[in-house]
Amino acid sequence: MKILVTNDDGIKAPGIRALRDKLKEVAEIVVAAPAQQQSATGHSITVYHPIWVNEYRFDDSRISGWKIGGTPADSVKIALDTLMMEKPDLVVSGINQGPNLATDVLYSGTVSAAVEGAMHGIPAIAVSLASYDSPDFNAAAEFCCSLVEQFKTGKLPKFSLLNVNVPPGPADEIKGVSVTRLGSIEYENAFEKRTDPHGRTYYWMAGTPVQGHNAADTDVAAIEQGRISITPIHFDLTDYTLLDELRGWNRSNGKIS
Repeated sequence: MKILVTNDDGIKAPGIRALRDKLKEVAEIVVAAPAQQQSATGHSITVYHPIWVNEYRFDDSRISGWKIGGTPADSVKIALDTLMMEKPDLVVSGINQGPNLATDVLYSGTVSAAVEGAMHGIPAIAVSLASYDSPDFNAAAEFCCSLVEQFKTGKLPKFSLLNVNVPPGPADEIKGVSVTRLGSIEYENAFEKRTDPHGRTYYWMAGTPVQGHNAADTDVAAIEQGRISITPIHFDLTDYTLLDELRGWNRSNGKIS
């Protein structure tokens, strides 16, 4: 099995190091990751300036890869379309430091890198450690490795991926695994107005999560319970429940066709 490993925290981040060191035990690893921190870039791609690509030397000669001067989506796109001679069997993005739950997946560079793999028809996993403070990625890396093993016999539907969040702490303190749906996280956004040394005004964005109710079958609830969440997602954003209603508008007023 050949795995393309990527992330949004940058190629030198401890999370991707823990991931590649664990996955190399079960697969051939190729890395294509951003040169620098690219969190919260979503699925942005670089179109107005060059994307610099440099081969990257790892401390293990069995691992090869590139440092990409672009976004997480850039990294996967250029690796699959240009850099790799053979397509990988799987794309794994992470391990992100911090959760990627609920609607935050739309902002996440980690998830978007996995989405890019799925858009190329390759099964993909995004994996995150649900803590900004914990430096221990071992449990997340071990679980991801066990999940990857299941891809040797199991398959995902085309254009789908798995979004995995692992609670902080050692593996023996994790209370289980839940297959979940996306929950809901709302933010009370604040933009602090500041002035630079030249007298120009700028704003610094901060957001505070607003505690809301999430049902027991959501990813948010699973993490709150100390459980690993596995959420199958895809990038078809069509609201199918609204289709018939909109068609009804068409029949009633003739303004939608």
